[in-house]
Amino acid sequence: MSMLRTVKPKNARVKRALDERAPKVVEDEKTAIFVRGNNTSERVRVAMKELYALKRPHAINFSKKNAVHPFEDASSLEFFGTKNDAALLLTGLHSKKRPHDLVLTRLFDGRVLDQVEVGVDDVKPMAEFETPKASVGTRPLIVFHSDLFSTHPTYMHLRSFLLDLYNGHHEAAGIPLRAVEHVISVTAGPLDPSLSVADMVAGAAAGTSAAPATSSAPAPTATAALPRVHIRVYTIKLLASGSRVPRVALTEMGPALDLSVRRVQPAEPEMLKAALKRPKLDKSAVESGLGRKRKNIETDEMGDKVGRLHLTKQDLGKMQGRKMKALKEGRRLRAQEGADGADDDE
Repeated sequence: MSMLRTVKPKNARVKRALDERAPKVVEDEKTAIFVRGNNTSERVRVAMKELYALKRPHAINFSKKNAVHPFEDASSLEFFGTKNDAALLLTGLHSKKRPHDLVLTRLFDGRVLDQVEVGVDDVKPMAEFETPKASVGTRPLIVFHSDLFSTHPTYMHLRSFLLDLYNGHHEAAGIPLRAVEHVISVTAGPLDPSLSVADMVAGAAAGTSAAPATSSAPAPTATAALPRVHIRVYTIKLLASGSRVPRVALTEMGPALDLSVRRVQPAEPEMLKAALKRPKLDKSAVESGLGRKRKNIETDEMGDKVGRLHLTKQDLGKMQGRKMKALKEGRRLRAQEGADGADDDE
């Protein structure tokens, strides 16, 4: 149950603010909140600081400690998300049972949709890389190097969360090279030679439950012996190649994180169906930025709206031009007869 009451607009300013938070056909970029628990290790704080730096300016950092337990009681996270109009939360925790813990939470309609728990095994901040950095607010390219991100349900959850977090140009075509300044590389591995992908999928499906029996949300599954996830960030530099397509050079700018996947709480089927529901509009119209499909109207590469008009063929002979001296029929005929008479005299 939400901790915020329903607010009715009392004036135009409040109504505009509520309309900005209302669902849209083309949603704005999601805001992420970085929350510190009662006990957080230095490694987790550094990791959250670096992830926050990559997410700016669409990020909110809570510097004070909060008594939050995402898998046991997520009401506080739902309150934070609703109050700040944020759909993503990253909670840093630390305990003897789960050291250096980082919980990734995604909200839908003010309620928890799904959660992924990872452990921060190692982190190297940006300050240790003496290389150029990307500009604040630029959208990165995100590359996933493993078949697990398309076959294993746990890694598919993590892949979906990372794409929502950094809103990367995943599987998009026609991106100008100069508009991309950095790329995020996500690798899962190395794999255990004794385990196949099918074995790990079966192991994840048979995970042990860790949620209370009275909870209505799906029970989180414990994942064991899964490969680590390595996150690296590189800046992109365009070099001459002797052709129109430049040569791309990558330089590591940081941060570098090594994560181990722990618990996963999947989404409820009904809530997931509502979250994935698309409006009854043409897909191309939604992707081009138009809220409604309109005939003969499109958006060009510069983001300008361009329209096309269709007119019938004009009959120039019916144009009203007699009032103009140059177009009077008598003058034109007399001038033509005079020219013909002069030719006959010669």
